[in-house]
Amino acid sequence: MMKFKARWLSFGAFGFDLLAIAVAWMFAYIIRFNGPVPVMFWKGAATALVWVILTYGCMFRVYGLYRGLWVFASLPDLMRIAKAVFAGGLLVMIGSALVRPEPVIPRSVLIVSPLLLFLTMGGARAIYRATKEFYLYGGLVGQGKPVLVLGAGNAGANLVRELKRSGQWRLIGLLDDDPIKNGREIYGYRVLGPIGALPKIAAELRVEHVIIALPSAPVDAHRRIATMCVRAGVRAMVLPALTPLKDGQTILSQVRQIDLEDLLGRDPVSIDTAHVSELLAGHVVLVTGAGGSIGSELCRQIMHYAPAQIVAFDFSEFAIYKLDDELRAKFPDIEVVPVVGDAKDSLLLDQIFGRYRPHIVFHAAAYKHVPLMEQTNAWQAVRNNVLGTYSVARAAMRHEVDRFVLISTDKAVNPTNVMGASKRLAEMVCSALQREASHTRFETVRFGNVLGSAGSVIPKFQAQIARGGPVTVTHPEITRFFMTIPEACLLVLQASSMGHGGEIFVLDMGEPVKIADLARDLIRLSGLSAEQIKIEFTGLRPGEKLYEELLADDETTTRTPFPKLRIARAREVPDMLLDHLLPWLMQRKIPSDDEVRRDLRRWIPEYRTPMKPGLRSIVS
Repeated sequence: MMKFKARWLSFGAFGFDLLAIAVAWMFAYIIRFNGPVPVMFWKGAATALVWVILTYGCMFRVYGLYRGLWVFASLPDLMRIAKAVFAGGLLVMIGSALVRPEPVIPRSVLIVSPLLLFLTMGGARAIYRATKEFYLYGGLVGQGKPVLVLGAGNAGANLVRELKRSGQWRLIGLLDDDPIKNGREIYGYRVLGPIGALPKIAAELRVEHVIIALPSAPVDAHRRIATMCVRAGVRAMVLPALTPLKDGQTILSQVRQIDLEDLLGRDPVSIDTAHVSELLAGHVVLVTGAGGSIGSELCRQIMHYAPAQIVAFDFSEFAIYKLDDELRAKFPDIEVVPVVGDAKDSLLLDQIFGRYRPHIVFHAAAYKHVPLMEQTNAWQAVRNNVLGTYSVARAAMRHEVDRFVLISTDKAVNPTNVMGASKRLAEMVCSALQREASHTRFETVRFGNVLGSAGSVIPKFQAQIARGGPVTVTHPEITRFFMTIPEACLLVLQASSMGHGGEIFVLDMGEPVKIADLARDLIRLSGLSAEQIKIEFTGLRPGEKLYEELLADDETTTRTPFPKLRIARAREVPDMLLDHLLPWLMQRKIPSDDEVRRDLRRWIPEYRTPMKPGLRSIVS
């Protein structure tokens, strides 16, 4: 039934265009003679009209004028009409010159008739579309939520066309920083001013929603605009980089709500995939801590490089079960070996390494929660983070693994807490083992906080907002570095393919973010205000810094071919480190937290525990 209807619509459009040919042809004669047309010329016009209609009709079919619907007629349809009319008119001229009918067709008719035909066909489609849109969508004007579009380029213009037909949105106008566009109109909607005027214009026009239609703008511009929208109290959506639309898909369907990643916007990471593929493809890869935020994302990204096998090792049975289930579903052709075990268990490690013979090890197993490790769990942090690293690294050496990559943290730089000190000691262990290793290359990758990782501040803030607040921030001036988990893992893979042994790679974490501002932005992103959700400052927790660092005071860095990766030249590790460290780690008693901190200062001179400032207040 639908095909039958579509066929008749096509025939109807074709019939109209044939009639338009006749009308344009005859009217051209009237214009030529500026009044009544002599009878002999009328007869000649009627005779020639037969082959004129055939010529134009063939061109209309050749140029595909009936593939589109009149209700969606647009510039591409107008261009097809122009091409078909020009080709038909040119053939009619050539035919007239060759045949030389009696009476001769006036040259003015040969020129004017195609112009009239183009105006008739194009005008009819434009009137039909305008009429249809008025009846279909005219009743929607005044309805829907008021919205502003930020960006008056091609993407913004295309979005405006779709918003005109939307019953959900009522377009108020556009904003754009190009002064030439200021005051101009796009499809009947005015460019009201620059994007920087958003807070003022949104307040004056009482607009609560905006759509950012700047898909090709730099990341910095996106971040600035997204932050301005959030702090202006408007709910922002963004049109991401345009991709080819699927059948039935609209540009409006690609619009999404802005999220925290937009506010922390970072340039996309590009890596040398060929180099990384050479490292991973066809090899066995072992990931410890595979059930964690970083470990699981590493596994996902490694799977894209078609390893021969991936051994996922973690202490948590449930985390490994979930990861195994996910990887098998997404990558059915790659074998996943789930292993539940303790990274300090040398016997189990030897069995796993001996059986599966991994080519590269990513060691992401660690205790990382700073306050938890600081309060009664100091020894467990040291044992897991240092002895676990040593045990896995030693197993890698015994079984001649090609590369061992330690995932470290910015908290290892001038550490002020047990977790950071334990990770710095793990880095030192790898540096010491590199001196002994004849086959294995040890590399360390050091980075800061990742968005949404388990136990991190952002999920905590989101949970507090969901409960109605307050949102607890330790100090008004505390800052942290942030990057996304996929970005961090991509850079880890890139760094692992570049190392020659002994390097500490430092990731470019961008600019530090003030945690209090982050909390306020999350509250606004949730559609709430500072009056509804309070922020409570609770004071720095034990071992917590105001500012994180990626390099120690006397460390320097060297460049790499990748701007987001640098190599830190860290302090020299004492020659006898492992001889003195291992007996301490293997002692049969559990030292107190104070004893652990005292001994850590012996291994890591830069380790200092800061005084905890008293601070407790609530701000709106």
